[in-house]
Amino acid sequence: MSGAEDRYQRKIKTREELRELLGPRPRDLKVVMCHGTFDLVHPGHVRHLTYAKSRADVLVASLTSDAHIAKANYRPFVPQALRAMNLAALEDVDYVLVDERPTPLENIAFLEPDYFAKGYEYVDGGVHPRTTEEISVLETYGGEILFTPGDVVFSSSRFIEETPPAIGVEKLLALMQSEGLSFDSLRASLESCRGLRVHVLGDTIVDRYVYCTAIGSSTSKTPTLSVKLDEQVEFVGGAAIVARHLRAAHAEVSFSTVLGADEAGRFVRDRLEEAGVVVHAVTDRGRPTTIKSNFIAGNHRLLKVDQVDNLPISSRIVEELQETLAATEADVVVFSDFRHGIFGKESIPRLAESIPAGPLTVADSQVASRWGNILDFSEFDLITPNEKEARFSLGDQDSVVRPLALELYRRAQCQTLVLKLGNRGIITYRAATEDVRAFFTIDSFADTVVDSVGSGDALLAYTSLALRATGSTVTASILGSMAAGVAVEHDGNTPVTPEQVLEKLARVEKRALYT
Repeated sequence: MSGAEDRYQRKIKTREELRELLGPRPRDLKVVMCHGTFDLVHPGHVRHLTYAKSRADVLVASLTSDAHIAKANYRPFVPQALRAMNLAALEDVDYVLVDERPTPLENIAFLEPDYFAKGYEYVDGGVHPRTTEEISVLETYGGEILFTPGDVVFSSSRFIEETPPAIGVEKLLALMQSEGLSFDSLRASLESCRGLRVHVLGDTIVDRYVYCTAIGSSTSKTPTLSVKLDEQVEFVGGAAIVARHLRAAHAEVSFSTVLGADEAGRFVRDRLEEAGVVVHAVTDRGRPTTIKSNFIAGNHRLLKVDQVDNLPISSRIVEELQETLAATEADVVVFSDFRHGIFGKESIPRLAESIPAGPLTVADSQVASRWGNILDFSEFDLITPNEKEARFSLGDQDSVVRPLALELYRRAQCQTLVLKLGNRGIITYRAATEDVRAFFTIDSFADTVVDSVGSGDALLAYTSLALRATGSTVTASILGSMAAGVAVEHDGNTPVTPEQVLEKLARVEKRALYT
């Protein structure tokens, strides 16, 4: 922590510390208290705080904790530790209090400020019902309500939704500081993932990229697009790329899947074995290996064609997979579900019961465009759905993200939930304690997005390894986010290496330290 940050940090107090510092009424010094979200401190906030301080000797700025902010989506944008620091940096603010309660009523009664300041919008056109409640508390001990000038009104929500400020590094630093982490400790944690034994079970996909040059319409009578084939490239995808990410991170990886008796199946086996993955593949002669072909012209994806059979695998194949699960020693077991036959209502319980005791259990169900539900994987240690999958599983299109994530966390009965939010990063939920907050957010660290498909697989791999190696949800979430940031900067399913993650960390550290 720098000297300036330490000076500001000393202004941030608990309510017990504040009551002792302020003393009981009547006081020699008048105390005014302001309360708000202060997600982005803007000129309207500064005017409000400056006027409040002019009416008293001591200004206490109280802010709503992250857990009680549910207005607008993706809020709070700035986490409470950083919001508190922003207020503490203002000269007029003497003390900052993070209010862990849904309203300021309890702390008004607890601290008994001489004045409680509100913006003029809370009285213009009539007193707001919540303000009436605050006035009632003030009257119990002789405090007064104070309305500040409101001729300059700004909307933090509008600023955030229209042009989100680029403060991802500052938010990351605040999170790391709160958990006692450093960039050196993150690098050491990445190194500690080496040699972990991981068993991945899931649907294999061959991702085919067909690069073309657009020629135009084939005839004047139909709107058929004509293209010239330039190049065709194939990558292993689905659960297979999860296995390759893990192997690239120097884990010892076993991979169980179902393949067709075809060239695509042989391609998958060859690529995985070349990478050092131990493949336990059941051959199903009645279904093809899934191939997803993307036709691309320039930077535009023209068409996607899937060769797939999504019917459930047979009971015999489920039994074979169960036997492999039970017999394979692992530190981490990952179920990677693309709902192409392996996982279903009948197979999931049987497969889950076959996991030996001891390993970290992880599930990722990328089923937003097909039938399936992340809640089918209940009581796993870690799940990593995206927002669309979370909304689908809960039948909820209306809730803002944080309450949505909390409900999914509760319903899934998991130990850790990492909810992927696309270019907005992630939100992680974990079991809260007296010293550990229930959730935190991490922004995306992708510098240039080339291909966003597959970033979740890289996140899944590195988050799983780091969580098992360190037991720290914050460390795991940061390293997973860095891996995802690397993955989107490359076209196609290319395994992310620790060296690339370290390079990404170094770039973030350089921005953080201004070196």
